Amino acid sequence: MIPTWRLRAAFARRLSAMYGAEVPAYTTLLEVTGEVNDEVARRDPDAGRLGGIERVTAERHGAIRVGTPRELRQAAQVFAALGMRPVGFYDLRDATTSAVPVVSTAFRPVEPEELDRNPFRVFTSMLTTADRRFFDAGLQARLETFLDRRTLFPPELLTLAERAEREHGLAPEPAERFLTLAVAAFELSPEPVDRAWYRELARISAVAADIGGVTSTHVNHLTPRVLDIDALYRRMADRGITMIDEIQGPPRWDGPDVLLRQTSFRALDEPRAFREPDGSVTTGALRVRFGEVEARGIALSRTGRARYDALVAETDRRLAAAADEGDGGSTRQDVARPLWEAGFPRSEQRLAAEGLGYFTYAPAAGRPRDGQHPPADLAGLLEHGWLTARPIVYEDFLPRSAAGIFTSNLTGQGTRDTARTGTPYDEHRLAEALGRPVHDPFQIYAAQQDASLRRALEALGADDALRKLSPT
Repeated sequence: MIPTWRLRAAFARRLSAMYGAEVPAYTTLLEVTGEVNDEVARRDPDAGRLGGIERVTAERHGAIRVGTPRELRQAAQVFAALGMRPVGFYDLRDATTSAVPVVSTAFRPVEPEELDRNPFRVFTSMLTTADRRFFDAGLQARLETFLDRRTLFPPELLTLAERAEREHGLAPEPAERFLTLAVAAFELSPEPVDRAWYRELARISAVAADIGGVTSTHVNHLTPRVLDIDALYRRMADRGITMIDEIQGPPRWDGPDVLLRQTSFRALDEPRAFREPDGSVTTGALRVRFGEVEARGIALSRTGRARYDALVAETDRRLAAAADEGDGGSTRQDVARPLWEAGFPRSEQRLAAEGLGYFTYAPAAGRPRDGQHPPADLAGLLEHGWLTARPIVYEDFLPRSAAGIFTSNLTGQGTRDTARTGTPYDEHRLAEALGRPVHDPFQIYAAQQDASLRRALEALGADDALRKLSPT
């Protein structure tokens, strides 16, 4: 049997090879990412603190888009065969002023040991066809009819995926067939695009056209992980690759790296066949695929995330005020950095002690036996050298950053009727569409942290601290 994690690793490698062949600039992105990671690893002995260089080198996340709950359930079955569960709920409809009528989740491993083996993720978005801000009743009906006619994942692939999930792997021959079919499902289709239909949807939203204007799905971007995203951004530009205007996520600063920073090169014109209203087939171009890169930091607790969101909101407010006063020269980085320096802990120890980030804990090695009793609080245990804290990597995504990447690569802003009310969507409704539970990322991180802390306190005999322990 080829176990689940090896299927996942093989799928990630093959998908990367396929995408590199289809989008050559992605290969350049991988080359530059490798150069930067090697340089950082050589100069910084602590570069592996948020994941060893072997893991970082292999790490990828992809992004796909589907149109209906049926297609989402089928995608979930393919990813379940690879040990990837739906984690998190992201509503991109209100995360940007552009028209992005989708809700999303991320399929990924949830166990720490599985993430260490291969941390592959796929950010998966589903079109919200019933949202009247974007689609009137007539267009919704025609769009859903179009989507219901297509098949994204062949029955043989789904049957093999069900078997792989049930048996936690596949024998070599069916494994090879599964991988071949799975990669093919995400290739760019050569089938002609109905130009009139695509244009009609694109007037509403370029994302809606990319999902509902074609008869297949495809990888929209594939993302390696880099240890210095600012250096990569400069080097890609030096190679003549047009990057988006800014790096999404937290600013670069002298404190701990937290959450997720992302950027990408702009979507490129790719030749596509079009079917014209008279039935003829012509050649044109679409811009829907790009190459994204990410730098991952420490996972934040709910309290830490609330502070992050408040800093983002204050940055937005100050940028808007500067624009109103005619100061268009201030960048987001210029405004955000001093806010972070004043409002966020400058060290990992303070981040842990204040309960703002997630860490795994262990008894400090070599602490002298001086007869002292361990303190009853986490801050004291860290400050006086009883415990060591190792940060937990943020494995998930940020709605605002995801929407920023989407919109920075669109050909137009699209349209929305702001007088209408959007269709309600949350993680519970998404779980109904999936037919599977959606895991809460905060609960995953908190369980990992609390299990390690409990073990460490038991080893120290810190009974007072143990009695105070509760989930973060």
